[in-house]
Amino acid sequence: MVAENLKPPHVALLCCPGMGHLIPFMEFAKLLVQNHGITVSFLVITTDASPAQIEFFKCPKIPPEIQIIEIPPADMSNVVSEVTPLVARLCLTVRESLKPINSILAGLNLTALVLDMFTTQAIDVARQLSIPVYCFCTVSASFLAFSLYVPTFDRELEGEYMDRSEPVKVPGGREERVQDLMDPARNRKSDDYKWCLFHFRRLTLVDGILENSWEDLERLSLDAMRNHDFYKTISAPPVYPIGPIIKPPESIFCPGDAKIISWLDDQPPDSVLFVAFGSGGTLTSAQLTELAWGLEMSEQRFILVARKPFDALASAAYFRTKDDANNPLFYLPEGFLERTEKVGLTIPSWGPQAAILGHPSTGAFLSHCGWNSALESLSRGVPILAWPLYAEQRMNATLLVEEVGAALKPDVVVQPGKGNLIGRKEVEKVVRAIMRGEEGNAVRRKAKLLKESAEKAMKSGGSSFDSVSRVVDFWKSQ
Repeated sequence: MVAENLKPPHVALLCCPGMGHLIPFMEFAKLLVQNHGITVSFLVITTDASPAQIEFFKCPKIPPEIQIIEIPPADMSNVVSEVTPLVARLCLTVRESLKPINSILAGLNLTALVLDMFTTQAIDVARQLSIPVYCFCTVSASFLAFSLYVPTFDRELEGEYMDRSEPVKVPGGREERVQDLMDPARNRKSDDYKWCLFHFRRLTLVDGILENSWEDLERLSLDAMRNHDFYKTISAPPVYPIGPIIKPPESIFCPGDAKIISWLDDQPPDSVLFVAFGSGGTLTSAQLTELAWGLEMSEQRFILVARKPFDALASAAYFRTKDDANNPLFYLPEGFLERTEKVGLTIPSWGPQAAILGHPSTGAFLSHCGWNSALESLSRGVPILAWPLYAEQRMNATLLVEEVGAALKPDVVVQPGKGNLIGRKEVEKVVRAIMRGEEGNAVRRKAKLLKESAEKAMKSGGSSFDSVSRVVDFWKSQ
């Protein structure tokens, strides 16, 4: 048979709901189509879709070579409630949505199926259909190494993680302080933890893990998963660092976004602090007040993406991104907008993050440390002021500060009746430190080096480019 007559590999991508999963999965789909000639079917879980997800799939920039297949919504009325915790709700949504996955996959004639960490229920169906299965890991390599270790550590652990005085020593990798661990680890009896354990156990069942990181960023954890005997003992699959796979700068269509970029154009280089907490994070009322006062007191230029506060849950916006019923600017301190209008720009709910981070006037990013946001920031040479909220973000923050060296972190204190709080004076101090202090200069230099390293990794001949190519070449050989 002549090579030109061979059909290209057909790969299906299946991620769980949430913009932190959807965005890197779509960028990976574009990379496969545009750089490697792969045919891609993108399977979309439509159950409980947020307004942001619905808008995302209306984007005209999705290449026509990517076939969007919507999985019919499942009836969740008797499965979850308003009090179902985040991870359990996410995993139950996936479980119910994937009931028709057998018939969907059977009709696609696939070369491979690419899952994420929270859609591993599809592994069993793929095996029945003799479809090779890969995991695209949208979290850090450090967290991946931890996840592969958790099932073993769970069997050996007596009591709770939080009762330990010693950190969790990941084989060959980082020591994770118990206070930094992902939220579900705070209660091993919780449904959230049980679901994480379920999925983490199944990571060894895939044929390979595509990790959204790169060699120079997380060499310690990547080397550990390649070489440490523990990962050989558990038959961990090969890990391919293929990142940073990030969202490109947005095209500016709406007047509000154009105003933001125009405002940035008038500011000096590296002078603006961008403040945003991702697609799902929220602050308490007290913390939003302290943040606003600290920004004002710092007298530094800033762009603040303000979201309606929520006092009970830091992940309150996860399933309702861009759907606030009330104008979140109403929750800022009285007179804040007027007093800061010469140095700051405050916008409600959402901003064009990739475009802002890529602008030369942006000098630092006050971020929740979701992995996508961290990659977007470092890939554009912007240091991070780490402000983790939920999930594994505390682990990411510590990684970025202590190992990567491209972030600073404010001190958190316990306020009677208010829980953990970063006070306005601490905000003032760390904002000044990262924007004009020697510490800020040091992390900015490191971020600039990582930008160069990321660009090199993704170019032809770079480490991440070669990792993707090895996997694609294998698919083509099949």
